[in-house]
Amino acid sequence: MTSIILAGGRSTRLGRNKAVQTIGGKSLIQWVIDRLAIFSTEIIIATAHGEAIPYSSVVRIKTVADTYHGKGPLAGIYSGLLASSSSEAIVVGCDTPFLSVGLLQYMIHNSSGLDLVVPRLKEKVEPLCAVYSKNCAAPIEELLKQDELKIIELFRMVKVGYIEEHEIDNFDPEHLSFFNINNQADLERARRLAAEKGWLLSGR
Repeated sequence: MTSIILAGGRSTRLGRNKAVQTIGGKSLIQWVIDRLAIFSTEIIIATAHGEAIPYSSVVRIKTVADTYHGKGPLAGIYSGLLASSSSEAIVVGCDTPFLSVGLLQYMIHNSSGLDLVVPRLKEKVEPLCAVYSKNCAAPIEELLKQDELKIIELFRMVKVGYIEEHEIDNFDPEHLSFFNINNQADLERARRLAAEKGWLLSGR
C-alpha cells in the first residue's frame, strides 16, 4: 500500500511551513510518517516544487513536485497517484498528526471495487483522509485542465464509497484523524492534546 502526504500548501494562515512545526519535538510530517509507516511500503510526499522536507523513516519515501503547479490539493493527489507504484493509495495532509491507523486500515479493507473511499461525518466528507485508486488520475487531470480545483467535483466522475460516522467511531470516536493544523491556535491545541493523552511519552 502506498501513502501520499500532501505538503504543497502555502500555510498562509499559520505564516510558516506547517510540515516542520513540532509537537513534542517531532515535526508534524514526522507524526504523519510514523503513522503511515506502520502499514505502507511506500510513502510519497507531494510538494509544490519537489522541495526536500526533513524526516526519518524505515520505509521508502520519495518526494514529487506538483505536475500542475498552484492548483492546490487536487494537483498533489494527481502527482502522487502518478508516482505511486500501487493501484491505490491513502491520501492525507501533512498537518494531520493524530491519524487513526485502525481507521485507515478499515478504509483500505473496504476499498475493493471502488475508486475513492472517503469518511463522511453527517454531510461533511473528508477527502484529505481517504483512499484513492489510480482510476482517479485521469478524471483529476480533466478537472485540473478545466481549472476546476474542488475535490468534491471528482465524486461525480468516479465510483465512491463512504465510511459513515458510526464506522469511524469504532476507531476514532473523537474524530482526531480529521484535526488539521491551520493556525497557531490549532498547533497549540495539538500540543495540549498530545500531552494530555500521553502520546508524547508513548511515541504514538
